[in-house]
Amino acid sequence: MDITSAFGPDFVWGVATSAYQIEGAVHEDGRTPSIWDTFASVPGAVDGGDTGDVACDHYHRWREDVGLLGTLGVDAYRFSVAWPRVIPGGSGPVNPPGLAFYDRLVDALLEAGIRPFVTLYHWDLPQILQDEGGWPRRDTAYRFADYATAVVEALGDRVTDWTTLNEPLCSSWHGHLQGVMAPGWRDLTAAVRASYHLHLGHGLATQAIRAAARRTPSIGIVNNLSPCEPATDSEEDHAAVVRADGHANRWWLDPITGRGYPQDMIDLYGVDLPIRPGDLEAIAAPLDYHGLNYYFRQVVTADPEGPVPYARQVEVPGAPVTAMGWEIYPDGLERLLLRLAREYGIERIYVTESGSAWPDPVGAEGELDDRERSAHLEGHVAACARAVAQGVPLAGYFAWSLLDNFEWAYGYDKRFGLVHVDYRTQARTIKSSGHRYAALIRDAKGAPVG
Repeated sequence: MDITSAFGPDFVWGVATSAYQIEGAVHEDGRTPSIWDTFASVPGAVDGGDTGDVACDHYHRWREDVGLLGTLGVDAYRFSVAWPRVIPGGSGPVNPPGLAFYDRLVDALLEAGIRPFVTLYHWDLPQILQDEGGWPRRDTAYRFADYATAVVEALGDRVTDWTTLNEPLCSSWHGHLQGVMAPGWRDLTAAVRASYHLHLGHGLATQAIRAAARRTPSIGIVNNLSPCEPATDSEEDHAAVVRADGHANRWWLDPITGRGYPQDMIDLYGVDLPIRPGDLEAIAAPLDYHGLNYYFRQVVTADPEGPVPYARQVEVPGAPVTAMGWEIYPDGLERLLLRLAREYGIERIYVTESGSAWPDPVGAEGELDDRERSAHLEGHVAACARAVAQGVPLAGYFAWSLLDNFEWAYGYDKRFGLVHVDYRTQARTIKSSGHRYAALIRDAKGAPVG
């Protein structure tokens, strides 16, 4: 059976990017530094000393990139707005030239028949707010709601699909606990407080979007989740799975679905949450959808001498892996979709990121035959189809990523794009995986339903 036959005519097929990874132009039109500009300038923080200063030069080449979206035949484009481009001071006046960039982009997308999905925060906190304390400070949540209002007031007459946060786990744990992402801290107390204020900012922004939108909005949050399994059948490894699941999944799902923060994890972290009256209700504001980013499962063993959550991820012997060293395990996507629907009762889900990195050597004739990425794509779309067949309310799938781009601490060495970018010339070339994705979309749109 064709893997796309499970999806109905209203299923949304898209691709995704983020501002700092593709835009470049970090010093143009009033934009001020973000925490990623600062982090990337630290020697050794990013592989190869790479930065997002130029990236894919999308800020200047956006028209060409919208054309690529049309060639791929996608229904939707998920992109993020750069907070320091729109409100350079972090709070206060809006920067008209910065906001005008997104205004033009939205108009071009709509003219091309492509639905814009706007993410308000994909990790590029204005450095000026970091200097004042960043996400561990409560005031940042209020500033985020103000920023959301400004963006929605400008774009909400045309944009209806909004994401508050992308992967708050990365902002909190990777950025404040492990120190491998901006702002590069290693402080458990700061990380837990950052996670809390990110959630509070999400809740306040959800309210702000509904208040400012001129068209009925569809609002969600995007979490990166991982199914967790024990490395052995020992009691210690089974206990480690509970901790790993709490750290990677329940801490991010429970509060936004009205369950509050899991007590076992509060006890494990040993950090008091700065809860004030009304906070938990705001954090659990009703949403229209939940976004799922999936890349790998976690097979863990107990590690009592290691860092929180005292569960160490181990390699699966003989398992295929991507260039990131991540196991290829499409069944994990199916399992997560079933969990969101059955355990959490979520009634509308998008797979908001799914993709893989490969070396992508360019052939002698300039060909880009990335068959590994095509196979990865097909396997994960098939996992979605299996979930839909079991009743999961999956509304769309967004491939990561449209373009090869700045891959955070990995710099430009790791390529996820359906479109190859020559960073020297900025030439774009659709890879074989991009053509395969376009064919899947065409097949899905022509496939019979039922």
